[in-house]
Amino acid sequence: MNYSGRREAVLEKMEEGSIAILYSGAEVHVSADSYAHFECNRNFFYLTGLRREEMALVLDKAVTPAKATLFIEEADPAMERWYGRKVTVEEAKEITGIADVLMISSLESTIDRMMTREDVTCVYFDTYRHAMSDLPDYNLVKAGEFAAKYPGTPVKNLFPLVAALRMWKDEDEIEATRAAIGLTKDALEYVMENLTPGMYEYQAQADFEYHIMRNGADGPGFPTIAGSGINGTMLHYDTNREICADGSLLLLDLGARLNGYNADITRTYPVNGKYSERQRAVYEIVLAANKKVAAEAKPGMTLGQLNDICKGVLAKGLMDLGLIEEEAQVSKYYMHGVSHHLGIDVHDVSVAANKELAPGAIITDEPGLYIDEWEIGIRIEDDLLITEDGAVVLSQDILRDPDDIEAFMTKKVKK
Repeated sequence: MNYSGRREAVLEKMEEGSIAILYSGAEVHVSADSYAHFECNRNFFYLTGLRREEMALVLDKAVTPAKATLFIEEADPAMERWYGRKVTVEEAKEITGIADVLMISSLESTIDRMMTREDVTCVYFDTYRHAMSDLPDYNLVKAGEFAAKYPGTPVKNLFPLVAALRMWKDEDEIEATRAAIGLTKDALEYVMENLTPGMYEYQAQADFEYHIMRNGADGPGFPTIAGSGINGTMLHYDTNREICADGSLLLLDLGARLNGYNADITRTYPVNGKYSERQRAVYEIVLAANKKVAAEAKPGMTLGQLNDICKGVLAKGLMDLGLIEEEAQVSKYYMHGVSHHLGIDVHDVSVAANKELAPGAIITDEPGLYIDEWEIGIRIEDDLLITEDGAVVLSQDILRDPDDIEAFMTKKVKK
């Protein structure tokens, strides 16, 4: 990964005389001596390749030439015996390409010296906030602390500067995504091989997560959705505690995370290996929308335009089934968008919700229909790479044609 090039691109976007301070984050205490699983700030990872806690990156454009400095935890042999070894200075230099690596204990004094000796015009922090109701994350807390100590220095948001870069993937990122999709493909086939009526949704989830972890994944990219029957009509259902009944469908929305990059795939399988006539009729409509979006996606289009294309196909299918009378009623059975960006975050960042696509974007293609009265929820999701003149389906090899799925599952039964 070209971390140095990414940092240079961010520095280019920063104001003259500014500095940026980006923290990897800290462990979150849960109870007693328990801590939540640590998740590194994604922008820190994007600019350094490191995913450990208690680190910081400082980009300094108030000096000439501009420079980057990395701050890491000092190795403590006594603590490493309990919690494992820390990254060394030499390892950090090799991974990040940053020559100046200091200890995190010196960060505050370094910032004080910069603010005193350099003509700093403003300071960038990652002040992204998903919702007002959320607790502030570590970087936002640190931004507030800095603003209280240096009230005369403007604080600006680093997030949109990095997000503008993350929307378009380089070749290394594309290959990382392909690898995550490949793991997901193999794991889904393992799920199909073991799927039988009477098993629990969580057993299908366990089969998927076992297989990706057994084969090197960081873990699932997001909580696995395994909704059978009526549960498949719930968009973000992840309770996964019900029995997969004979004759029902199992909707699986999942993806492996590998080396920090994610797959995001949805497939809907017949639990007994055979779609009913009604299930297949709905499935074919969703599949037609999936294929239409993939065929139409290209540079210059927006996600909103792709969603309109999707809704047109779904609405026609629903009218043919007699479920709706006009296209405007499609929202009764399809109530989400067809696409989002994909990358380090599963719902990857973007600087505008409906910015025109350009080559290098990786997006999802996920039409669905959710028919409560029939207890049918079907979503088919693939991952697309936008190219110079169209789109490539990165997940093309993951079975989605109903005949292919039935043939695979029938072969499994005969083993």
